[in-house]
Amino acid sequence: AMKFSGYLKVRIGEAVGLQPTRWSLRHSLFRKGYQLLDPYVTVSVDQVRVGQTSTKQKTNKPTYNEEFSATVTDGHQIELSVFHDTPIGYDDFVANCTLHFQDLLRSAAPSDTFEGW
Repeated sequence: AMKFSGYLKVRIGEAVGLQPTRWSLRHSLFRKGYQLLDPYVTVSVDQVRVGQTSTKQKTNKPTYNEEFSATVTDGHQIELSVFHDTPIGYDDFVANCTLHFQDLLRSAAPSDTFEGW
């Protein structure tokens, strides 16, 4: 498997279509079947967190436009995860996505950027 060593810059733009979690529904004051999250996104390289966005309040389509940089050595994958910020205990997992450096490098010129997820 191809590994990546170098400078990584990730911009988190927005998230759309986030689904409420069981916790958020259970603790909702608005029990009309639809619950807004307090979401934030984490950026990890091979299970090591390299960035975390701010938390946006009461939205299932947050806009962040926040950028994170990391120096990577022999990196296999980037993982983006969305969590719901809960007032007590562990935050609630909402969604995640894993990108393999191998797939990004194989189809890329050095100056390419990737938009997706």
